[in-house]
Amino acid sequence: MNRIDLCNPMNAESSPTTADNPQNILVFQQNGSGETKIAGVRQYGGSHIALTEISIDTPLPPIIEDSSEYLPHRIEADLVLDFLRHPDLSYDLAELCSRQKIPLIASGKKRGGKGIHTPPT
Repeated sequence: MNRIDLCNPMNAESSPTTADNPQNILVFQQNGSGETKIAGVRQYGGSHIALTEISIDTPLPPIIEDSSEYLPHRIEADLVLDFLRHPDLSYDLAELCSRQKIPLIASGKKRGGKGIHTPPT
């Protein structure tokens, strides 16, 4: 499996994804919202994927003006998966990924943009 730049799928990296060189995927979820998909990635990705989860399981206010309490300042990943339910967190995560040029898959979300992929659920 080769790493693929989702912003430019024709530009696959030359180094294959292996157990020694796994693709780093960072998953954001809220109250277990991505557990079944995370299990699938672990099952089918095996040692080719290094999966890290950030789970937000605390009650959230209806409006989040400053998401820095919930989201990291910097993301170190090849790909980010967004299973967050709070729209303010998803929006800020998309902005963060866009600034850092990290592809984001936000399944079922309505907001797209450069580097943001929103496949239907």
